[in-house]
Amino acid sequence: MGNLKIKNVTIVTPVGREAVKGDRMGELSVIPKGYIIITEGKISYAGSMEDAPATRPDEHYEEIDAQGNVALPGFVDSHTHLIFGGFRPDEFQWRLKGDSYMSIMERGGGIQSTVNATRETSVEELKKKAQWFIDRMSEMGVTTVEAKSGYGLDSDTEIKMLDAISELANEPDQKVELIATFLGAHAVPKEYAGRTGEYVDLIINEMLPKAKGKAKFCDVFCEKNVFELADSKRLLQAAEAMGYSLKLHADEIVTLGGGELSAELGAISADHLLHISDKGISMMADKGVVATLLPLTAFALKEPYAPARKFIDVGAAVALATDLNPGSCFSGSIPLTIALACIYMNMSIEETITALTLNGAAALDMAHEIGSLEPGKRGDVVILGCDNYHILPYYVGMNCVKTTVYAGKIVSQNP
Repeated sequence: MGNLKIKNVTIVTPVGREAVKGDRMGELSVIPKGYIIITEGKISYAGSMEDAPATRPDEHYEEIDAQGNVALPGFVDSHTHLIFGGFRPDEFQWRLKGDSYMSIMERGGGIQSTVNATRETSVEELKKKAQWFIDRMSEMGVTTVEAKSGYGLDSDTEIKMLDAISELANEPDQKVELIATFLGAHAVPKEYAGRTGEYVDLIINEMLPKAKGKAKFCDVFCEKNVFELADSKRLLQAAEAMGYSLKLHADEIVTLGGGELSAELGAISADHLLHISDKGISMMADKGVVATLLPLTAFALKEPYAPARKFIDVGAAVALATDLNPGSCFSGSIPLTIALACIYMNMSIEETITALTLNGAAALDMAHEIGSLEPGKRGDVVILGCDNYHILPYYVGMNCVKTTVYAGKIVSQNP
């Protein structure tokens, strides 16, 4: 936890302690000539320089002169598959030649390929690889990362992945907060081919109890020919009864009804949603389920983008995340996520900032403690190398972040 003052800064932030919905996503608080004081890791003041309170002379504060540049809340990457063994560049080449995601999966590639590698990878090796990605994320302004299991598909490896996340999260000099999600239902492992129901039984009876306390959320890849609605529902209901909060991979490949299921179950978020129905959009909006959209994945798969405008126009809360994973989206690029959201999903930059900060926090049930630059929240700040936040989509795919602050400590600085 650090003590830090940031002066001569233009503060740009959404406001609130819950998800911002609908057209309110475009409303940001902008304070020119601002001043931010972070005391013991939490924001104690964020306002104009002329109204800033004095601090006690016996308290030491590091100081940054932002020279009029923009400060945003730390970015929240609320959907990643950060922990995995191996890589799959050959499959990317297959997709470039026209093979579909599902056809690659059916021929033994896809998730099962990474499962095979992850089962053979030690906790220390998993941590070392993930830390490299965390360092890159921090350079792009990310201060909170959701990390899923799901490349084990057996009890031992799923727990190994969650242990790697926990050990990384507790590193003394970690640059981000890590939030763990259990995703044992990421695919049906080859040893359970044709016996999906039995594999769901294994998850419920063995994996979920072992993962309890190691993961905040339970997620499921709710998709045709993977985990369809009935199995997804009984798995998530069992997880909720054990104390997990709920997430879904929903309506990514076909229109199945995952969005509707997320609303029925009161999930925190439903993610992907490329092929969600209008009914599903309305139900999610009515029930307050955060729509976490992943434009990098649509880009990498050459699929239509999720209907961000439909969600916003009916009053839903939209979050954005990268979906960093070794298969369908080998990228954790926040700059490209921003550009795709603005250019191809017709989101304004203000909506995009809200989606990557406060609404990303809401997708992790953390909007009360992170996601905006307000007193009482953790001191996570992104300082751009520019005095105009509109540079974010304009400088396409390029990193505009100069300084990243996590809990009042400077954790990354770019030239």
